[in-house]
Amino acid sequence: MTARLRIAEIFGPTVQGEGALIGEPTVFVRAGGCDYRCSWCDSLHAVDSAFRETWAAMTPAAVFDEVERLSGGEPLTVSISGGNPAIQDFSGLIALGRAKGYRFACETQGSVARDWFADLAMLVLSPKPPSSGETPDWAAFDACLAASGAAPKALKIVIFDDRDFDWARDVAGRYPQLPLFVQPGNPEVDPDLPVDPQRLADRLLWLVEKVTAARWYRPRVLPQMHVLIWGNRRGV
Repeated sequence: MTARLRIAEIFGPTVQGEGALIGEPTVFVRAGGCDYRCSWCDSLHAVDSAFRETWAAMTPAAVFDEVERLSGGEPLTVSISGGNPAIQDFSGLIALGRAKGYRFACETQGSVARDWFADLAMLVLSPKPPSSGETPDWAAFDACLAASGAAPKALKIVIFDDRDFDWARDVAGRYPQLPLFVQPGNPEVDPDLPVDPQRLADRLLWLVEKVTAARWYRPRVLPQMHVLIWGNRRGV
């Protein structure tokens, strides 16, 4: 296990702030690097190559040592995020953690399939809507589903506007077998500026009203809980 992983940050334990595992105590391993450049990205420090010098080159064993230190040896859920963690090989880290009872979740846009998806306790696939400026490759997305095998998985879609909403309904119809979570997008992504909680609440109300008016009862509508609590600060 000598291959190095590009790691933007490791932090926690804290609670998962969104998606299928919202509220679950979690240690986060945020990978550096991404194959997308979403217009509203809230984690550019883990995406843009301009930040490459801030990423640590770590062996899987070194990453797991830090996870264990942070968790005090308690086998919590470990969330592998990014950027897009799927562009790297996290199989070694997952093997080390699972041997000691840790559970691994991963969120990815579904652009790169990995065999290690099958070893996850939860794979969250989050295809990016039109407002992102990116166009999902559905063949690659389907390959991610296939690679995950029997691992639990869910679909999470961020919605910024009416076009995103209509797109989300189409995508959900394409994957009726997946549990579905939707959340309003956060337009305030500058980590150095305060977040307006009322504006976030208003956007959540907008999405709730859109869902109910459409009589679209399949998704769970969630906030970005971590943004409501901590704003866009890193490491929380």
